[in-house]
Amino acid sequence: MNIPQHIAKHFREVYFGGNWTCVNLRDTLTTVTLKQATMQVNGLNTISVLVYHMHYYVRAATKVLQGGPLDAHDKYSFDLPSIATDDEWQHFLNSIWAEAETFAQLVESLPDEKIHEHFTNEKYGAYYRNLHGIIEHAHYHLGQIAIIKKITLQSDVTNV
Repeated sequence: MNIPQHIAKHFREVYFGGNWTCVNLRDTLTTVTLKQATMQVNGLNTISVLVYHMHYYVRAATKVLQGGPLDAHDKYSFDLPSIATDDEWQHFLNSIWAEAETFAQLVESLPDEKIHEHFTNEKYGAYYRNLHGIIEHAHYHLGQIAIIKKITLQSDVTNV
């Protein structure tokens, strides 16, 4: 297995399971209802906003891996479009899973030498740094999502 294939595997594990933390995005979100996903807790970002935010960078990197320009701006990374129904929530999640798999496939198809090249611009560092940064970012927000999910479950029970 080459370096890009290892990175793609690591990415898939945080999204779909099999990592050493035994926590992944899909399993964590499987039982999250729209009410929980959009529940504001203690001034924190909602689960739905965090999912959008973490995946915003996956989408941007996917475009680069497909040969397009890098078009991402931190100030827009929390701009989740409205999700008003359970069907919209499920559609949003299904699009996340499909896009994550596309991203992983693009990463694993990179030639080894590409991993050390600049990611669109020298100031962003190498592909390696950016791809691992996306994984680290996903783990970071996955932890937040897991905690907020627990709070929303308690809130549903206590009606707080």
